[in-house]
Amino acid sequence: MSATNPGKVYLVGAGPGDPGLITVKGLRLLERAEAVVYDRLVGSRLLEHAPAKAHLVDVGKERGARRMSQEEINTLLVRLAREGKRVVRLKGGDPFLFGRGGEEAESLAAAGIPFEVVPGVTSALAVPAYAGIPVTHRGVAASLAIVTGSEDPAKVSSQVDWGALAKADTLVVLMGMETLPQVTKALVEAGRPVDTPAALIEWGTLPRQRTVTGTLADIAQRAQAQGIRPPTITVVGNVVRLRERLRWFDNLPLLGKRVLVTRTRQQAGVLAEMLAQQGAWPVEVPAIAIEPLKDLAPLDAALGRLSEYTWAVFTSANAVDLLFGRLRALGRDARSLGGTRVAAIGPGTARALDQHGIVADLTPGEAVSEGLAEALAPSVESGQRVLLPRALEGRPTLPEALRRLGAMVDEVPLYRTVCPEDTPQQVRQALEEGIDAVTFTSSSTVRHLVDALQGNVALLSRATVACIGPITAQTAKELGLSVTLVAQEHTVEGLVQALVRHTAASSTAQG
Repeated sequence: MSATNPGKVYLVGAGPGDPGLITVKGLRLLERAEAVVYDRLVGSRLLEHAPAKAHLVDVGKERGARRMSQEEINTLLVRLAREGKRVVRLKGGDPFLFGRGGEEAESLAAAGIPFEVVPGVTSALAVPAYAGIPVTHRGVAASLAIVTGSEDPAKVSSQVDWGALAKADTLVVLMGMETLPQVTKALVEAGRPVDTPAALIEWGTLPRQRTVTGTLADIAQRAQAQGIRPPTITVVGNVVRLRERLRWFDNLPLLGKRVLVTRTRQQAGVLAEMLAQQGAWPVEVPAIAIEPLKDLAPLDAALGRLSEYTWAVFTSANAVDLLFGRLRALGRDARSLGGTRVAAIGPGTARALDQHGIVADLTPGEAVSEGLAEALAPSVESGQRVLLPRALEGRPTLPEALRRLGAMVDEVPLYRTVCPEDTPQQVRQALEEGIDAVTFTSSSTVRHLVDALQGNVALLSRATVACIGPITAQTAKELGLSVTLVAQEHTVEGLVQALVRHTAASSTAQG
């Protein structure tokens, strides 16, 4: 595109923080964006949906540390569009509710830039809901007012009519932490009873959410005593009393627990999402990266004689994806397996096969090499050929067991696991900020994380160490870690449930 045929800007509401609260339309636009201009409160998990080649620009504004003025943001949006880009302006909450989206739209219109507005879930409604406070409720509140608290009510030239606002059944104050004492005073002076219930919600809809309740008389002092800091939302009205019966987010079993996720960057999202659904605060620090081997000759040779194999045995989803990826590169697909039977070490590997159109013929009850070898034993005869595509550093247990059965096993290394260069710095930062639990999904994640800590496993002594299975746990113990729990079902789902059960049991014991 050229300056005479500009791109387009989409003013998209990202929601209040929980990445699941973006609208379907907003997410689809983000996934196709060529440039993303985002605010401070837009989380990294949401940005992961942007294309890898998209140009990301952080224009977040924070008190005392302004990165870019509103005028500069307006100019940036115009410039990116004139470069012919499809631009997503990702704004916290809703663009037009104290989001200055109207100013950006005016700037785009004046410059002749095409734009669309995609409304978002506003924090004014969602944050109270996550705190168990409905802003309207039959018989309690039939009217609602929303106001910004960033303007001091004591100002002579204030544009806010606090007298009128005080008459609303429910009042939601956005961005009002610093002016909270003045706001509560103004409401009382406007006629609101001092014992009117009030709630202050910090980091709403996110695992770090905290809620303090009180009245107009003491909510400011209570918030200060609890160390509440922006971003916050204040709710004033009798609906606050409903919180004790309707609170739900606070009751999630892992709420606020910071959990270290050590899987590869590509795989971490699944586990992180499951943890977040239980209220945890996933801290993604990939301890391993998958590095495909450059020498493809052994793999190509094996793929050239697929029909000779009785079994193809997969011990990881990575091996599945790399093998079928190579098949596609050679212009072939799952039909090349012909009559070859397929085994998967566990449910996760079986799901990866299913995504490539293959239903595993065999999946053992226990997702370890020993269990897979035992399950295969009745079906493997002497002289049969078995294909075992795997990691370069794979355990010898499975191929040795198959060879004892008389099988001819072709081990084909597809990849090696390495530690990303930035892992040591990231893990130390995470530990400095505090970690409640660390999850390990393979022996490789354990070894590389311990290497990143230079063997100083004492740094993890206060964290719950959760392992996906007994082999991973054994590796952790050999490296000096104190293993807290091992998942009964050796899957990421089983790992999360084991962590939930452990946390519940610990809470009961402490109670």
